[in-house]
Amino acid sequence: MPPTRILSTQSKPSGTAVPMRKGMATRNSTTSNQLTKQSVVIRETRLKRKADASPPKDKTVKRSALGNITNVTKAIGKTFTQVNDPKKLVKKTIVTQSKAAVTSKVQISSQTIGLRSLDKILVKNDNKLLAKTKLPARSTKFVKKDEEKLEIPEVAALRRSVDLEKSEDNSLYVSALEEVAEENLKMVTRSSFKAQGKVEIKEKIVEVEPIKSVTQKAPVESRLNAPPERKLPEGVEWDFDGENWLDPFQVSHYAMDIFNYLKEREKIFPIGDYMEKQICLSRWMRSLLVDWMVEVQESFELNHETLYLAVKLVDLYLTKVTVGKETLQLLGAASLFIASKFDERIPPMVEDFLYICDGAYTQKELLRMEMNILKIVDYDLGIPLSYRFLRRYARCAKVSMPTLTLARYILEYSLMDYATIMFSDSKMAAAALFLALQMKDLSGWTPTLEYYTGYALSELKEVVLALNEGLLRKHKEALATVRNKYSHKIFFEVAKVPLKEVLDI
Repeated sequence: MPPTRILSTQSKPSGTAVPMRKGMATRNSTTSNQLTKQSVVIRETRLKRKADASPPKDKTVKRSALGNITNVTKAIGKTFTQVNDPKKLVKKTIVTQSKAAVTSKVQISSQTIGLRSLDKILVKNDNKLLAKTKLPARSTKFVKKDEEKLEIPEVAALRRSVDLEKSEDNSLYVSALEEVAEENLKMVTRSSFKAQGKVEIKEKIVEVEPIKSVTQKAPVESRLNAPPERKLPEGVEWDFDGENWLDPFQVSHYAMDIFNYLKEREKIFPIGDYMEKQICLSRWMRSLLVDWMVEVQESFELNHETLYLAVKLVDLYLTKVTVGKETLQLLGAASLFIASKFDERIPPMVEDFLYICDGAYTQKELLRMEMNILKIVDYDLGIPLSYRFLRRYARCAKVSMPTLTLARYILEYSLMDYATIMFSDSKMAAAALFLALQMKDLSGWTPTLEYYTGYALSELKEVVLALNEGLLRKHKEALATVRNKYSHKIFFEVAKVPLKEVLDI
């Protein structure tokens, strides 16, 4: 005999849960009905909060999130008249009919009315549908405004979308038309009047004036590309900046202003005769340092501007600071390091300069010298360089590449000459170009060169003589780096060009 069933209410309290895996719980099956009833009672007695402005229950208002699109679409169903060809004539049509004639079949020529997209004619009289006519090719729809007034809307050149063409009633939905200027288009008005037993059509021809052509100004691009009209001095052969006005690399729009600005900045970086203050240094030691810097420039394949800027930094530092013999090479290495970071796209690393110095200095010493140099020049590295002036002058004079390379050789060789450090860089470049022209037996100082350089030949005489004297000086084997460099075929072997003992100056 099975044991007597014990009531769950007596054995276990109601609501006891059996723990399950993963934090789940289940109730005994015998108490499920009671719990369900209790939960229902609780839900019925629970009060609901209600907003103050909510509508009553019996007056619930339905609202769409985007509004009533159907009503808006019907409201848009207005038609406009658009004229594509201004020379064509637009016909105004006035249709009148009586109550008796409405019941007859209305036949209106589509060519006279000029309609394209109306499909049905609905005529209502005394709230009854009297006729529903569909034209074979084009149709007209009558919209009832009053009991005795019929309106025929006219549409010209109506654009319709694909969705409208698929709909059954095309007249209810029309696409938006492009706006047409009121002065170029006159709307066609219609009116109806009573006539017994007949339909009278009156036509009024309105001529649409053609749109006047607007004279456009010349494009801004053509006006900007046109070179300015400059009055060149007498004897100047060409306007170099005007000829290269459209070349973005020549920056002809403000190239002259750039080099005039660089000339003004030369006064900010004066270099005096500092060798008297340098007790441990001599001119010969400076020439050896510059020769070594040219060798480093070749080894690292640095730009020429990097070399010229580094030599300028050395001279500016020695003008204000007294250094020892053992610090001179460290000064040259740090100057090249700064100049390479200023002019090179991928400058050498600190370890490369320490290696080129054969381990004579540590990284800490090199970085400390770099900071000292930057403080001396007040962190201003935009120093005018003679190499940049020479490139500008040679381009304006349209000299050949061998002649320009010879002028570069003269200018780079003068870096080792202490006698030329006090001349301005713009004068050094002009004098080197004139000396190269003399050595090549070419034309002298022309008005074109005088215009673009800004120097007359009399102003360059002292500098030209100093450069020529340095070339005629006996070459020393310890200072052969520049001469060997420009004796290569890639530099047109300009170092082997015969020198001029007497100059035409």
